Amino acid sequence: MEKLLLLALPILVLSSCGSGGSKKQPAKSETPMENKYQVQLITVDPGHFHAALVQKIMYDQVSPEVHVYAPEGPDYLQHLNRIKAYNERSVNPTSWNEIVYTGPDFFEKMLEERPGNVVVFSGNNKKKAEYITKSVNAGLNVFADKPMIISPDDFPKLEEAFRIAKEKGILIYDIMTERYEVTTILQKLLSQNEEIFGTLTNGTMEEPAVSKVSVHNFLKLVSGAPNIRPAWFFDVEQQGEGIVDVTTHLVDLVQWECFPEQILSPSDINIVSAKRLPTIISKEEFKAVTNIEEFPDFLQKDVKDGKLNVFANGEIVYQIKGKWAKVSVTWNYQPPAGGGDTHYSVMHGSKCDLVIKQGSEEKFLTTLYIENVKGEKMHDFSAKLKTVLGTLPYDSLIIEPVGEAALKINIPKKYRVSHEEHFGQVTAKFLEFMKEGKLPEWEVSGMITKYFTTTSALKKARE
Repeated sequence: MEKLLLLALPILVLSSCGSGGSKKQPAKSETPMENKYQVQLITVDPGHFHAALVQKIMYDQVSPEVHVYAPEGPDYLQHLNRIKAYNERSVNPTSWNEIVYTGPDFFEKMLEERPGNVVVFSGNNKKKAEYITKSVNAGLNVFADKPMIISPDDFPKLEEAFRIAKEKGILIYDIMTERYEVTTILQKLLSQNEEIFGTLTNGTMEEPAVSKVSVHNFLKLVSGAPNIRPAWFFDVEQQGEGIVDVTTHLVDLVQWECFPEQILSPSDINIVSAKRLPTIISKEEFKAVTNIEEFPDFLQKDVKDGKLNVFANGEIVYQIKGKWAKVSVTWNYQPPAGGGDTHYSVMHGSKCDLVIKQGSEEKFLTTLYIENVKGEKMHDFSAKLKTVLGTLPYDSLIIEPVGEAALKINIPKKYRVSHEEHFGQVTAKFLEFMKEGKLPEWEVSGMITKYFTTTSALKKARE
């Protein structure tokens, strides 16, 4: 085990060193965190590329010195190389200094040294509940990629972590990037306007009041390069099944849009049905995504007829405060030509439906439609909508008729922010909460309710 100080151009040196080729560094940083920095990050076992995206930009409140604790292996090296690329890019380069400790006791060493005040988790989800609880007990704030838990057995641990955090004045916050997507924001804003939307219907099991569908792809580009995934990403015991992974975003959006800033609790949730399905991955496809020739031993339990069955797909139909909702996620091997991950969302109102589509007709760009206008001529409704759009914090929104029964809102390119950039936006919001010293109560109750929903659905799907 060892600690390596990374400065200037360190990552290539680290990649070529091995575990015995570097000199040990002192247990703690030589200089204390400067007072001008409110936050000093600690990154633990960064096995997912989202960990690097938190550092794609610099923040005034955050020290450029980041401590990384990780086991030996390719995951943390990929993380460091992503940070290196940000530091060396020609436009708006970052200036992060990564101080790295590697070894089998990486997590215990982090808790012993505690060289910062915010720990970032984005990687193997199997032990995340334990990591969060122990970090909070150690007095560390937690900024965690979703999902924070992947098993129904871990829900009590998460509840306990939030209880301890409240006692200690510590923040736990998960990275909900989809709240910052412009069509989702507009869908939420318009759903709150009774003149346009009316009120959210109650819906039925067959036609829920709100539905959200997310389609992802195992093979994708990140920061312009193929994203090499670790083999454990395909193990649902480590990554989590789709029903507790990507659906975390979808359940969050249902709560955030339909019940904005309301205090929610698990008692508001009634899981009606849940199902899980596998994506079939061949050895050739697995190699293309992981650079690994054979399925590792820990995946053999999921191999059938020479192919890997990954339970990455799932659907939940449930009631939240009496409103019917459905969320579903599908993982394909790769997207169609010119496409990527896609999102579909509909909110049924008493006066119209607000629908987000991202298919080939939209050229895979999220697009907001207003459909099924009730009780009003389209011309009159369009005039009213134009007035309402003029009151929103976005200029140059244009209404375009789609046939005789629907409208499309054309959004200027300047409001189109990439998924990668959303991580900077979420981090900036977290830093606001750090400055205030607390999270809004609705955020905390919302996270607890969200993870109760996903883990309870998984339990039901497995019955």
